Amino acid sequence: MKSRENLVRLKQFQVNEKRRQLLQLDMMIAEFERMAVELELQITAEEKKAGITDINHFAYPTFAKAARLRRDNLRNSQSDLAQQRSAAESLLGEAEAELSKAEMLESRDTKIREAEIGGRVARILVKNGQPVEYGQPLMIIEPL
Repeated sequence: MKSRENLVRLKQFQVNEKRRQLLQLDMMIAEFERMAVELELQITAEEKKAGITDINHFAYPTFAKAARLRRDNLRNSQSDLAQQRSAAESLLGEAEAELSKAEMLESRDTKIREAEIGGRVARILVKNGQPVEYGQPLMIIEPL
């Protein structure tokens, strides 16, 4: 069925989009971590150069103060991104489940039984809604 194929394609697109968003969040988190580590090295170098490590000291370097503030902001943003990532993971799981359902529906629809011989239905042996047993004949087919 065309509509089932379209549904599967839509669900595949949604899953791929969720995966792309997750990858993008991972890259941003890694980039923020790299920047924070780089700032930490700059802070340490500035403190070593000034000989002052106490942030409350009146002569503490202003560059080190600004770098600390920026590093802390990056860490906060990194934490926010980690929360967004966990939410995106759950959305990806839901999208994958929906895709799986759509694929099962499509595979069920495409399983068409072909007759072993050509013919016409001569007689139906069971009534609609009647329980049947495995292997029980359902109809009689007259060959053409």
